Amino acid sequence: MSQRISDEQWRDAETIWDYHQMNHEPRPVDVAIGLGSHDLGVAAFAAELYRAGLFPLLVFTGGNSPTTAARFPHGEAVHYREHALRLGVPDSAVLVETLAGNTGQNVSLSRALLSAHGHEPDSVLLISKPYMERRAYATCRKLWPEVEVVCASEPLKFADYVRSIGDEKLVIDMLVGDLQRVVEYPKHGFAVEQDVPADVSAAYDRLVAAGFDSRMLHL
Repeated sequence: MSQRISDEQWRDAETIWDYHQMNHEPRPVDVAIGLGSHDLGVAAFAAELYRAGLFPLLVFTGGNSPTTAARFPHGEAVHYREHALRLGVPDSAVLVETLAGNTGQNVSLSRALLSAHGHEPDSVLLISKPYMERRAYATCRKLWPEVEVVCASEPLKFADYVRSIGDEKLVIDMLVGDLQRVVEYPKHGFAVEQDVPADVSAAYDRLVAAGFDSRMLHL
């Protein structure tokens, strides 16, 4: 039986959802990087922004994980590329990085791939799942401090994203897990530190205590 979500837990999840989004205004940049995950909406939104003329070159990055192996058997980046091509992005505008297994590798391997193709961008648009924007930003600022970072994701409300995934408990678990990483990764040198407001921390503590912890790291 799935866990019943109380009104307070839903509000707490919305608080964390809002915090995870950087609220950057998408603007023209030198290159975009679509971060691999289970969410094909990343590729669809990347294609939309490419067609809007925000960047001339798009990198899709991501291998496989236990979460995505069944959905994307050839790897996240490969399936993202195929989806973007179906949506009108020309093959000549796409580079594919197929080895990354985490966000740090998404950034570092994409940077190396771009350099190998003669690209040294001054500005990068990171396209991710909505609740991954802040972690992606913090990771890129740590590993690629020279570049100007803009974050973007599908402009979805929390309720709409839950409906698209079809499992509200899983989505809240993922929000909680990403927030733990925002807090803990800077301690290990993986990301820059981010301020976490008190209401966000309190929402996190309540959700962890209530058992929304399947995506947390055991540190």
